[in-house]
Amino acid sequence: MILHPGIMALILVSLLISGMVLYAAFFGIQIVRQWDMQSGSETQLGLERRTYLISTLLSYILAFQISSLFLYIYTADSLHRLFVGAMCAAGSLYVNPYGYPTFLLKIFNCILAGLWLIFNYTDNQAYDYPLIKKKYVMLLILAPLIVTESVIQVLYFLGLKGDVITSCCGSLFSTDRDSVTSDLAAVPVKWAMAGFYGCLILTFFLGIVYWTKGKLGCLFSWASGISFLVFSLCFISFISLYFYELPTHHCPFCVLQKEYGYVGYLIYATLLFGVVSGLGVGLLMPFKEVTSLSHKLPLIQHRLTLVCLVSYLLFAVISIGRMVSTDFTLGIF
Repeated sequence: MILHPGIMALILVSLLISGMVLYAAFFGIQIVRQWDMQSGSETQLGLERRTYLISTLLSYILAFQISSLFLYIYTADSLHRLFVGAMCAAGSLYVNPYGYPTFLLKIFNCILAGLWLIFNYTDNQAYDYPLIKKKYVMLLILAPLIVTESVIQVLYFLGLKGDVITSCCGSLFSTDRDSVTSDLAAVPVKWAMAGFYGCLILTFFLGIVYWTKGKLGCLFSWASGISFLVFSLCFISFISLYFYELPTHHCPFCVLQKEYGYVGYLIYATLLFGVVSGLGVGLLMPFKEVTSLSHKLPLIQHRLTLVCLVSYLLFAVISIGRMVSTDFTLGIF
C-alpha cells in the first residue's frame, strides 16, 4: 500500500463509520422489536434515552460518510502522479479492480446517508417519533453497504503498487473502446442534449408546481432522481467537452484539477445535493397523514424542493455558462 495522508485518513474514517454504524444497527434491531411509545417500562425508557445519543452521533457519522466521497476523489486524483499512464483520478481508480466499485458504492451510500439524515431530522420534529422504527430499518439496509464499501476501499488501497502501468482517461473514456465508460462517452450528442434540457425543464416544472400548489410531489421526486442519472451521463457525453475544449476528451475527473478551477467538486456537490433533496421529498410522502407531522412535514418537503431546484439550477448555470462562454463548438447543428 502507498502511504499517503489521504489514504490513511480514509481508512481510519471508514473504520470509525463502519464501527459506529454496526453498533447503531445492533441497537436498531432492539428498536424495531421493542419500541413502544405507549409503554412506560424500564426497557422503553432505556431505549428512549439511548436513541437520542445514537441518532445524534449517527448524524455526524453519516455527514462524514458524505464528506468521504470528496476526500476519496481528491486522494485518487492526487495519486495519479505515482502511476505511469495516469493523468487524473480516472487512471488511479483503474490501477486495480476495486477503485471504480468503491467510487460507485460511495456515491450510492452517500445518497442513502443523505436520505437517512432527512428521515432522522423529520422524525425528530415530532413529539412521538413516528418514523423511528422505519429509520432504523433503513439503517439496517445501509449498514452492510457501508461495511462493504469500507472493505473494498481497503482492498483498493492495499492493491496500489507504484510499478503498475495504468490507462489514461483519454483511453478509458474513448469512444473507440468496448467498455461501459466508452458507451457513456459515445452517447449521441443530440440525444444527450435533448435529455439534458428535457430533464431540466421537466424537473423545474414539477418542482415549481409542487412548491406552489403542493401537487405532483411524487412525480417531482422521480424526475429529480432520473435527472441525476441523465445529468451525470450528459456531463460525460458532451458537457465535459466544453470545459476541455477537445472533441474527444470525455473524462469526468480532469475537471477536478487546478487548471479548471476545481469546478468539478462544485458540479459533483450540486448533483449530490439535488438528488438527495429531490428523492427526500418522495421519501416523506407516505407520512403526510401522520398527525404529529401534519404541520411540519409540508414545510420540510418545500425546503427540500427548493434545495433540489437551486442545486440543479447551479449545475445548469455552470454547464450552460461554460457552453456559451467558450469558442469551442461541437458543430452538431
